[in-house]
Amino acid sequence: MPSLRARVVTLALLLVAAGLMFWFWRARTAIVRHHHAVPHELEVPATVVGFPDEVRYFPRDPGDIKLMKKEFIDSWDREKAYLNQQVLPPTAYLAISGGSDNGAFSAGFLNGWTKTGTRPQFKLVTGVSTGALIAPFAFLGPAYDDALKSIYTNVSRRDILIDRTFYSILFGDAMADTAPLAKLLKVKVTQKMVDEIGAEYGKGRLLFLATTNLDAKRAVVWNVTKIAASHKPEARDLIQKIMLASAAIPGAFPPVMFDVEANGKTYEEMHVDGSASAQVFLYWTGIELKKLAEERGAQRERKIYVLCNARLDPEWAEVDRRTLSITFSAIGTLIAHHVVGDLLRIYHVTKRDGTDFNLAYISPAFKIPRTKQFDTAYMRQLYDFGFQQAAAGYQWAKQPPALDVPDDDDSP
Repeated sequence: MPSLRARVVTLALLLVAAGLMFWFWRARTAIVRHHHAVPHELEVPATVVGFPDEVRYFPRDPGDIKLMKKEFIDSWDREKAYLNQQVLPPTAYLAISGGSDNGAFSAGFLNGWTKTGTRPQFKLVTGVSTGALIAPFAFLGPAYDDALKSIYTNVSRRDILIDRTFYSILFGDAMADTAPLAKLLKVKVTQKMVDEIGAEYGKGRLLFLATTNLDAKRAVVWNVTKIAASHKPEARDLIQKIMLASAAIPGAFPPVMFDVEANGKTYEEMHVDGSASAQVFLYWTGIELKKLAEERGAQRERKIYVLCNARLDPEWAEVDRRTLSITFSAIGTLIAHHVVGDLLRIYHVTKRDGTDFNLAYISPAFKIPRTKQFDTAYMRQLYDFGFQQAAAGYQWAKQPPALDVPDDDDSP
């Protein structure tokens, strides 16, 4: 028969095991709450609670492509009314890619571009991931250059995220908590800023941000100008949530949940980083802009500028023969090829629609290595690099580097 001491030790171990099991259960239930996802057949007609009007689009859905076409047509009518003329002047579009803390490049580039006096007012601005954090400030122009500079040169990792515990990683929805980033957006995206974005919608200008609906496995394009122009009390919070969701790197940052309505019932949608669907976008191929403009009397000269927060040359690095090293290197390679594919798609769409293509990206001339994410010193140096590149009079690439191949005559 076991001794008293043995029985006490056994009982203690059982209590410890029971306590750990209870703690694990509490951690799991406290961190993750299951959501009531929208049924597949209701994904497209679902609307954001409080915004029954169409303020977002599924770019691959035929019905939503028609809605996006209508938005372009209506924007031309608003622009003609604002300008009090039927012939539209030349215009420019801006697309800003994802790239995490490499967004410092675009922030610096835009400030340097302002210095040259040649930065246009953009008819359309689009943003994905870190590009979605930049796009609203870029849309409103040089008046917000200082605010944009501050976001990418005066913040550090602790201003973006809080690392979670090992157990939270196992049982939660992400490795980190982005409460600091949400707080930063509440400070930077003011009601005055939202009102100004809404006013530009009346002039025919458009601001589109992209997220990824993870339940539906679909890209979602949000018409932020239309949301702002609604003047609803919830508009500012919704815009901040869209920006936070577009930058929510899956697995690293928690998803952002949106309450939606469909068929008289309320559901939740899980949204993550827009770059899970596209690293950069302008408008989808189903919108034949040149043809649409000719049909509606909106022909004009158009230029598209793409700010790519990434290097487009392969970055060599020896990979450790370990699971995590191999996995992360493979993901990085996938993203690098993804952005090249998106640039090629945009390029071919602009050629079809007679739009002048212009591309800026982080060139091999930037030699500073990134040792960790959201390092203030690294972001400041990249910001300065982007600023100097633009301020010196940037030579825009007229096609993606993937198309820059030597002629046969130049071969050795």
